Amino acid sequence: MFAGKVWWITGASSGIGEALAEALAKDGAKLILSGRNVEALNDVAKRAGGETLVLPFEATDYVRIPALVEQAWNWGGRVDGLVNNAGISQRSLAVNTVFEVYEKIIGVDLLAPIALTQALLPRMTAAGGGDIVAISSVAGIAGPPLRSAYSAAKAGIIGYHDSVRAETTHLGMRVLVVAPGSVKTNVSKNALDADAATRGVSDSVIDNGMDVGVAAGRIVDALRAGERELILAEGMEAEIARLRRADPNKLFDLMVQLVAGGYAKQLGAEKS
Repeated sequence: MFAGKVWWITGASSGIGEALAEALAKDGAKLILSGRNVEALNDVAKRAGGETLVLPFEATDYVRIPALVEQAWNWGGRVDGLVNNAGISQRSLAVNTVFEVYEKIIGVDLLAPIALTQALLPRMTAAGGGDIVAISSVAGIAGPPLRSAYSAAKAGIIGYHDSVRAETTHLGMRVLVVAPGSVKTNVSKNALDADAATRGVSDSVIDNGMDVGVAAGRIVDALRAGERELILAEGMEAEIARLRRADPNKLFDLMVQLVAGGYAKQLGAEKS
């Protein structure tokens, strides 16, 4: 399924993107690796091996996207798979959060993948189709506290890609939406605080989360199986996703109780 295919991964310099690059390369895929950190992207390319194009860019540099799509398409003769993975998170109460946080997170996590997909989708459908993997979050299914901007963006990712799936399946497109829970990455350390500054510290739940290699393996398995949604979570996080659809009032009460119990203070997100 992957041998000789061209896969373009955004946010490929670390975390799930990096692990997916290595997993797909192991199965013979050719890789286009994008992100901002050129040195880290080159390191991923070396570890992955095989045919690789490092194509760095700022996710919200929308003006460059048509030229980047042209370069990517010409490099491999087509793009068979796109992984919309780049993103940043948040740890702050909405009541304290400056609007810049919403602009940044929705720009990177929602508008940027939409812009790239919109530029690439006509070429993919004209060439007979392909795969899109959208990395959302359990926070995109159920809005947990301290993540109002992140939840808004990740919910948008689900809605946008569900629509694209409905509209393009008959054109040969396959769309897999992945909703991870806690995966052992720098997502919490790199999250924005209420003032739009990088948080700089991680959460224990992230540090004890799913290994990125396991997460990447499950995503690859879901692609092989032709799945359209993957809740990449365990325990309470998987239950949160289930409750949002099966018993939302119970979930809402649980979230209220979480905040009432001092969750914001526990994560250092409560201003004095």
